[in-house]
Amino acid sequence: MSEVIEILENTQIEKENKIEKEEETSVTIEDVETVVETKRISTHTHLKGLGLDEQGFAINVASGFVGQKEAREACGIVVDLIKSKKMAGRGILFTGIPGTGKTALSLAISQELGPKVPFFPMVGSEVYSSEVKKTAILMENFRRAIGLQIKEVKQVFEGEITEITPNEVENTYGGYGKVISYVIIGLKTKRESKQIRIDPKTYENLQKQKAIIGDVVYIEISTGVVRRLGRAEYLKDEYQLEVEDYCPIPKGDVNKKKEIIQDITLYDLDVANSRPKMDTKGDLFSIVGQLLQPKKTEITDKLRGEVNKLVNKYIDNGIAELVPGVLFIDEVHMLDIECFSYLNRALESAFAPIVIFATNRGVCQVRGTEIQSPHGIPLDLLDRLLIVKTLPYTVNEMAMILSIRAEVEQIKIDEDALEYLSKLGEKSSLRYVIHLLTPSNLLSKIAGRNSVTLQDVKECDTLFFDSKNSAKMLISQEDKFLK
Repeated sequence: MSEVIEILENTQIEKENKIEKEEETSVTIEDVETVVETKRISTHTHLKGLGLDEQGFAINVASGFVGQKEAREACGIVVDLIKSKKMAGRGILFTGIPGTGKTALSLAISQELGPKVPFFPMVGSEVYSSEVKKTAILMENFRRAIGLQIKEVKQVFEGEITEITPNEVENTYGGYGKVISYVIIGLKTKRESKQIRIDPKTYENLQKQKAIIGDVVYIEISTGVVRRLGRAEYLKDEYQLEVEDYCPIPKGDVNKKKEIIQDITLYDLDVANSRPKMDTKGDLFSIVGQLLQPKKTEITDKLRGEVNKLVNKYIDNGIAELVPGVLFIDEVHMLDIECFSYLNRALESAFAPIVIFATNRGVCQVRGTEIQSPHGIPLDLLDRLLIVKTLPYTVNEMAMILSIRAEVEQIKIDEDALEYLSKLGEKSSLRYVIHLLTPSNLLSKIAGRNSVTLQDVKECDTLFFDSKNSAKMLISQEDKFLK
């Protein structure tokens, strides 16, 4: 009996061992859904630049642009003038009927200039406020569009982080928990490795930059400012949840002199100098007075003059370099005669950006006067501007623009539906037919189709009105509406 039990036990053990081996050798294959990052699609997402060749001639379909060759070539010349710093204090006017790409041209100019040149957009109606003067808002935006590159040689520690070891001690003020007294950081370059000791404030700056082991950083010795330059280049193959900027490991010593370039605007300097400074002297009345002090004083012309003197001093000493940027004012006809007279003077000042205006108005009244003028702009200011005209799109150009927008929005559309939309755009407007793309795609999905058909587009056209059909309906039923 005992032999039978032993045989049964051995058989059970063999079965269990066999199952364990099968589990070890088997491979489980599962479908994993790819997480695709969703990007917000705006009106001008498809634009990547002006679409010019090396000689400055416009390519018919390039960088998201279709047609408007003369306007794009003119903008290319403007970009070259801005880059060579020969355009400061001058104005450009984009004029054309609605939906011909005036705002698109200004955004393309900003992309061609790159992130180093300031570009500040605004709308003409922004100047009207009950709290701030119109001219003050214009001058603030002028100063936002003027950059300053400050070059300074500083003593820094630079290298790849190899170690971060905080040293904790008991809290001397009582209470629970420990506090950091100092932090040991290991930095490595191609030449050497070094350990440095930093204070808790510098360690806090390091944490704000989200720097970890394997990142390349530099630490300013005098101020304790930390800048994260990127991930070490040899770590490109590691798996990361977020897209990283990679940079090579620095050469030379860890402790070195480094030229640091800071990009700021004149408006940043104005704001920094407008903050009130008080000496509390440790007494209660001074502390309360500081709390009641306003956070920001008014930026006056006197304060701007002092900032300009300081900037001129930096420029003369070779510490800083002025970078005239672009101020884009859309719907410029919304400004009034006071703003236009102020712009005349501001364009002639020593610190003036390149100003680009845009309007879709013809001959209309200048706000604040009874004068009729082209584009609603006084003739004396109009005489200072280079005017760039945008032309209406043809049916073929509309079809190309619609196909680009459909590709950006990941919409499949049939050829006959695209042809119908382009012809409809000639009768109504380009903006209207672009707006029909997304609802047409929704209707096709509801019907179980993979692409937008002619039936979907026609159904959407019956559901929505364009501006011209809406105006006709208002005229035909004028007596039924309230007045």
